[in-house]
Amino acid sequence: MVLCLWHGAGGAVAQQITSARYVEPVTRYGHGVLGDAVEYGALRISVGQGADRLIRLPESHVFEDISPRLVDLDLDGRADAVMVVETDMARGAALALYGPTGKIAQTPHIGQTHRWLAPLGAADLDRDGRVEIAYVDRPHLARILRIWRFRDGALQPVAEARGLTNHRIGEAFISGGIRDCGAGPEIVTADAGWSRIMVSRLEAGRIATRPVGAFTGAAGMRAVLACR
Repeated sequence: MVLCLWHGAGGAVAQQITSARYVEPVTRYGHGVLGDAVEYGALRISVGQGADRLIRLPESHVFEDISPRLVDLDLDGRADAVMVVETDMARGAALALYGPTGKIAQTPHIGQTHRWLAPLGAADLDRDGRVEIAYVDRPHLARILRIWRFRDGALQPVAEARGLTNHRIGEAFISGGIRDCGAGPEIVTADAGWSRIMVSRLEAGRIATRPVGAFTGAAGMRAVLACR
């Protein structure tokens, strides 16, 4: 697997990414948390003008995810990274950021096979001028919302909150995400029992969470995410 160094603020200008997709489906892991046994062995990143970059994982890793997500790491209004779930088959999932030439940064792997995380998104959650990423660590077991900040070329842990989730075993989609209804970014999840929709904010280095209504299904979650 090709690796790279990040060149953001203070360095060379990062390439703008126009799209990304998983390719090369594989069945070598057999976890099936997203409803089938198919994961992906490679990531194709497009940087415009017909230029694509292919990043292929080693045989011991898979992309255990629905689709890659474009991220604007330097907050200049252009996507310059891709957020993915990269799983080491022996050590479980990690959240990783890739650029056109390889990996930029990654959280630690969970530490055990068949342990997964479900991404929520990336944004400047506390409006400090740096991007944070959010995901639920083991949404079927631990149910921990974790927030990390991209700083100095690495992901640094910021805050966590227990009792929140965004996925149920076998679902081919991930619920919730990040919204901004005019008062700054907020994270939308369910509570641990899937009875309430919860909204969380990053404030002064801590996660503040409140219920905003009953969870009645995916449509209701999408409505909250869309500020309706």
